Amino acid sequence: MGTDPQHDTEGLRLFDTGAHPCGYWPDRMARDLVLDPRDPRLAQLYPLALSWGFRRSGDIVYRPHCGSCHACVAVRVPVNEFVPNRSQRRCLRRNADVEMRVVATVRTEEQLALYQRYLAARHPGGGMDDHGASEYDQFLVGAWASGRFLEFRAHGRLLAVAVTDRADHALSAVYTFYDPEQTARGLGTLAVLHQIEWARREGLEYLYLGYWIEGHRKMDYKRRFQPLEAFTGRDWRRMERGDDA
Repeated sequence: MGTDPQHDTEGLRLFDTGAHPCGYWPDRMARDLVLDPRDPRLAQLYPLALSWGFRRSGDIVYRPHCGSCHACVAVRVPVNEFVPNRSQRRCLRRNADVEMRVVATVRTEEQLALYQRYLAARHPGGGMDDHGASEYDQFLVGAWASGRFLEFRAHGRLLAVAVTDRADHALSAVYTFYDPEQTARGLGTLAVLHQIEWARREGLEYLYLGYWIEGHRKMDYKRRFQPLEAFTGRDWRRMERGDDA
């Protein structure tokens, strides 16, 4: 890597993880590029890495790097141009009783209990459903990230938590978990809508949404947040509009 005017990338090392089971398609193997996790500049390099199509999981900054599969596409929303579609406006109305607040990334027993219920319902047997306090801190908090928790409550009850990173020019949606008994509310969509509004309120340019995968039932919803930009490997380009149902 060379030197960026705002970020010193001299000597930055990237590692190939080698083949491992794909987290999205169970019949495929995957590989990732990972920024050197021992580099003391990770917090400073992270905003630049987001613009290169990387994202964070715990203290690891990675990007899919599979030889024969290019399904994972990094996407972001230019927040000042975003206008909610009909379905998203319905989601906002349906959740008119929900209150949001931004809190520090400090684990609470209430959050941990919700996280464990979510994993048990959404990822049974997937290797995450036995996560406890240490795994929660390692995966969602991390040691160096400038993150915040966006909590969603209705009548005092915690419904969802959206783990969100703050970078120089953007927010990054790291992970969202919610009450599995409240799926009708569309809490995942609600979280993105409020992250977009949060970024706009802070004068930021983008909300990074991680990876979009065409045809994947858990990832294809991201195309509905328009306009949406996709990383080509060299630059960011507008994607075609998604379903406005």
